[in-house]
Amino acid sequence: MKKFKISNDEVAELSNAPHYEFPKYVTQFINLVNSNAGGTRPKVVGQMSELVKEFDGKSINEWIAWYTERYPNAINDATEKVWTMYETMKGAFNAITKDMVENWVKDLVYGKTYCGMKFQTAIISAIASQLNKDWREANPEEEAKGIDGFIGDKPLQIKAATYKLEAHLSEVIDVPIVYYDKKKDGISIESILC
Repeated sequence: MKKFKISNDEVAELSNAPHYEFPKYVTQFINLVNSNAGGTRPKVVGQMSELVKEFDGKSINEWIAWYTERYPNAINDATEKVWTMYETMKGAFNAITKDMVENWVKDLVYGKTYCGMKFQTAIISAIASQLNKDWREANPEEEAKGIDGFIGDKPLQIKAATYKLEAHLSEVIDVPIVYYDKKKDGISIESILC
């Protein structure tokens, strides 16, 4: 059996989809803005996976007509939500100084990394205690695979609750994720393991 790959560009070309040109980094920035704005959430543009199943046409032009008939304001509404957030974020973007970048790097490297590692240990230990199981932190080889620790023989990864809200489009995590939210009085933990 022969294996081959079709690039995203080839898929777009074969589907006759409109092609839009963007300067370098622009789509990454728009994705970030949209993740904050929620412009393409189902309540704005519809549940795309379901709409594509309902659509029985064959061409991109039929899809555009079919979609526009059902959601006549969706493209405009989504654009407005994203644009409004862009205008807000642009002010923040323009306020960034080199000192702020340095402080962000220090916060990440000194603070969040160290505290994150300590949170991981505390969280894994607390869950294992509730389950009355042994636990251990991951070794460097396991960490390279995205594993932070084990409860019994089950691997897991520890992430801040904000991770769910951020855009991690290219990251694939194949182990259960335990989310934590640092509060003034401790750590709130969300785990499917408990």
